[in-house]
Amino acid sequence: MNTAHFDFSGQRVLVTGASSGIGWEVVQQLLASGAEVFAMGRDPLALDKLAAQGCQVLRVEMADAQQLSAVLAELPVLQGLVNCAGISILEAATQVTADALDQVMAVNVRAAAMVAGSVARTMIGAGVKGSIVNVSSQASLVALDDHLSYCASKGAMDAMTRVQCGEWGKHGIRVNSVNPTVTLTPMAQMAWSEPSKRDPALAAIPLGRFAETAEVAAPILFLLSGAASMISGVSLPIDGGYTSR
Repeated sequence: MNTAHFDFSGQRVLVTGASSGIGWEVVQQLLASGAEVFAMGRDPLALDKLAAQGCQVLRVEMADAQQLSAVLAELPVLQGLVNCAGISILEAATQVTADALDQVMAVNVRAAAMVAGSVARTMIGAGVKGSIVNVSSQASLVALDDHLSYCASKGAMDAMTRVQCGEWGKHGIRVNSVNPTVTLTPMAQMAWSEPSKRDPALAAIPLGRFAETAEVAAPILFLLSGAASMISGVSLPIDGGYTSR
């Protein structure tokens, strides 16, 4: 996908969850658009590849609040943040465990809030007007079987986005979330390869297909960019029309 119309030259952007999936694609598009990228993830091999591309890499266990705080404290002032790190543990609603719920919330909500709060504090302290994009999910907007913890975490992320928008707007910081449908990362391609699972999901999407990672990354770059200078507090579905029904 062509990202030549975005120009992030001279801008520092942090991407969490950068070592795979949507986060990896966001990093690629930001690099192609001239950004200085700080890539945060947990896969050392993937991070090595990103370092070879010129990224500043940060290996972090997002659920480790102490480690995360220490890494965030060393970051310079940024102009952008993409909160993309996330996990999912599938359980039937009658079988939800405290451990699974805590794990999902620790990464998808607590870590995302800590990262955004730290980035925003440095922006505010330096008088920098910036943009934050939280990567949520269609799971915050609709009920998905066996996804109680994940749906709850992404609903919390959208609520967090609105609060951050309200508190930080006076400082010129915009905060939005995007809500993708199933996105064809390598892991998702395997998870949705079974026709009995795949076909009903596709039938519920008016466009009749799942999203490619580039189709999610491009709207994220738009929200980061000056082209979205009056957009804040939005939860943007990237779902081929799934949540319109």
